[in-house]
Amino acid sequence: MFILLIVFFVLGFLVSNRLKNKFKKYSQLGLRSGLSGREIAEMMLADHGITDVKVISVQGHLSDHYNPANKTVNLSPEVYSGRSAAAAAVASHECGHAVQHATAYSFLQLRSAMVPIQNVSAKILNFIIFGMFFFGFAMKSFGMDTIFMVVVAAQFVITLFSLITLPVEFDASKRAMAWIDQRGIVTSQEHEMAKDALHWAAMTYVVAALAAVTQLLYFVMMFLGGRD
Repeated sequence: MFILLIVFFVLGFLVSNRLKNKFKKYSQLGLRSGLSGREIAEMMLADHGITDVKVISVQGHLSDHYNPANKTVNLSPEVYSGRSAAAAAVASHECGHAVQHATAYSFLQLRSAMVPIQNVSAKILNFIIFGMFFFGFAMKSFGMDTIFMVVVAAQFVITLFSLITLPVEFDASKRAMAWIDQRGIVTSQEHEMAKDALHWAAMTYVVAALAAVTQLLYFVMMFLGGRD
């Protein structure tokens, strides 16, 4: 398991680094349309009849996200003010989530409902792992079967959340690419750059989901092995 965790850590690092390099490369190439990420986001929202979502700038690199709680499309400075294929891809992708929200996309609704459960599960898992590492003997007083069952249950929730995230992200990218093509935001060359940037962004979620599944299987095997 330790070796697998290292493998996924390295893989995650490589994918993340690849994404950053792609974003940096495509950010240096200006859009022929000359539109900024903010303008593109506002256009996409307007075209889908969404009037209650604000497009705002937030600090951080690649910190872009859609917040369904306060209905805001949050764009990092390089995307908000950027006029590149990378900015167009990210801005339209985040608006893709806003469109999912407005159209009651089932996977997004399920993912949003799971957020508090996932957060609690992550805290429980971290607490148990921390407790077993520093207070192993005290933790064993609760019974190893009980501890393993809680660990498996918490990891199951985390894994399910990661898997549900995949269709949410892929669908948002699909909506984004379809809209920027239909609206003429990008040329054919810029389309390929935007598509490539979103592909590598999606790969970060794929690696996270695979790592979560692997860890769940490991905990299940530990539980079953402990009962033999």
